[in-house]
Amino acid sequence: MKIFGPLYERTITWARHRHAPAYLTGLSFIEAIIFPVMPEVMLAPMSVAQPRRAFWFATLSLMGSMVGALVGYALGHYAFEALKPMFAALGMLPAIESGIATVQAKMVESPWAVFLFLVLGGFMPIPMKVFTWASGIVGVPMLQYIPSMLIGRGKRVYLLALAIRIGGERAEQALRRYIEPIGWFATALVVAAVAWLVWRSQH
Repeated sequence: MKIFGPLYERTITWARHRHAPAYLTGLSFIEAIIFPVMPEVMLAPMSVAQPRRAFWFATLSLMGSMVGALVGYALGHYAFEALKPMFAALGMLPAIESGIATVQAKMVESPWAVFLFLVLGGFMPIPMKVFTWASGIVGVPMLQYIPSMLIGRGKRVYLLALAIRIGGERAEQALRRYIEPIGWFATALVVAAVAWLVWRSQH
């Protein structure tokens, strides 16, 4: 079943629109919160069409992602607070809060360890929303959170812009060819992460 391919094609049509830069910024914003398609799939064809503006397009994408990262962080924090009664009714709240306390204690011991983790995570094919929501839930300090999101997302969009400048259409065609397995792989990672968190909360 193809899901990400059609979404990719829809995103390509946005990339051809005269308001494409605004769409790219909006897509980057909402991808950091909930949308399943990475903004790179729109950034790539835009950069192919106008290679001299590739780094400007990457900057717009990064700006949208950073605003989305702040919203995702807030949603992660408040969504968890709202769901606390449900977790308590299921008997899961003590274990979840214990896990959060453990992570928070580790952050106190080594506050920049979470920074390194988020920077490395930003380069993996994992939806940004996973990191933004999780960071809000455990309360990652803004001093580490904002720079890690900036570097983690920034290196992805700027490296893609550089690849397009160097590889041109071949780089964009490679992304188009592998978008379906990349999308399913990212989804599988999200499901595995959720399953692990549930398992941790019960043990």
